Amino acid sequence: MVLGTAAKASDFSEPWKNADRPLVIDAYEYNSIDWQQLVTDKRIAGFINKASDGLPPPYFCFGAEADVKLCKAQWKRYAVTRELFQTRKVVAKALGLKWGAYHLARPGNPVEQANNFIDFAEPAPDELMALDIEGIDPAQWMSLEDAEEFVRQVHRRLGRFPVLYVNGKTAQYIADNRYQYRLLSRLPLWYARYKPDIDVHFPMGNWQGYALWQFSAQANCGRFRCPYRVPGTPNDIDVSVAPMSADQLRQEWAFGGLLDVPSDYLASIPVPVPRETALAGKVTITYADVATPPTVEEMVAVLGSRWDKFRAGFHMPVVKTVPRRPGFGIVQYVAWKRTEQRTPEQIDAAFAAADPVNTASTALDQKRH
Repeated sequence: MVLGTAAKASDFSEPWKNADRPLVIDAYEYNSIDWQQLVTDKRIAGFINKASDGLPPPYFCFGAEADVKLCKAQWKRYAVTRELFQTRKVVAKALGLKWGAYHLARPGNPVEQANNFIDFAEPAPDELMALDIEGIDPAQWMSLEDAEEFVRQVHRRLGRFPVLYVNGKTAQYIADNRYQYRLLSRLPLWYARYKPDIDVHFPMGNWQGYALWQFSAQANCGRFRCPYRVPGTPNDIDVSVAPMSADQLRQEWAFGGLLDVPSDYLASIPVPVPRETALAGKVTITYADVATPPTVEEMVAVLGSRWDKFRAGFHMPVVKTVPRRPGFGIVQYVAWKRTEQRTPEQIDAAFAAADPVNTASTALDQKRH
């Protein structure tokens, strides 16, 4: 899989300047799109549109007059937004663009948010899905724990996973805590960072590359300067680049699986650079794989097996395996354990060889009885 290998160095430094790298547009309901102008840019290969936003509006409007008006306004916006979404979907696919949809994650029931997204977007198997997490503050955005439950619900209903859209800070936090967020950390990454170079910022300890890099948005694109201008779109349109060719992007487009992370969850660390080399100018950071600490489950399994062996050393011999013979004492037991013979005659011979005095007295006692 393309994402399973480290991206080339150029894919971490202004890759949109490479004419072989396809671009993807993502928009929300307030972005204007001139489709005839947009498709004149042959590098545009995909279009991702905002679908749902948090939980759906309430089904019934009640309360004070202001509350009812707000509720009706929310329903009207929801209906208009959904109609616009479906219209853009038909137009984009008719123009040969790959289609995708994203959900803006808010605090609240993650299962119902997942259901809202699926019911709103109605994603086909060949359409990209994305979960947009704008930050790690659970008071403003969906918590990462809830985000994992959102992803599980999408997989339960559709049998595939969404792409994870996060900024650099959130991506690094998930990477640093990948043993806690095992599902989020294995989703294909849609990376949002509006800098020309991301090599020293990209979370290589978890992701070896990105599925998409959103490099241009309102934050760094204005009237006089913009990393890339897409015809037929406003300055605040979001533009992403893919670290692969257009044909590869079309083949990988749905990104419905988890990344192929090794079973021992390898981490990586930057290889030290000599101070003189670093001061001389820009250098390419390389990474070396290192084995990560064992997981809690692995440690419990190892300690459990060692405890079983330790406890087995204190087990008393099973009585049923000891021959039931008169006068069978510790000396006879030791002699019996030392021999692999099991017939009565051979056991008697072993007893006699081990302690003739003891066995003779035992035989004499048996005759007297």
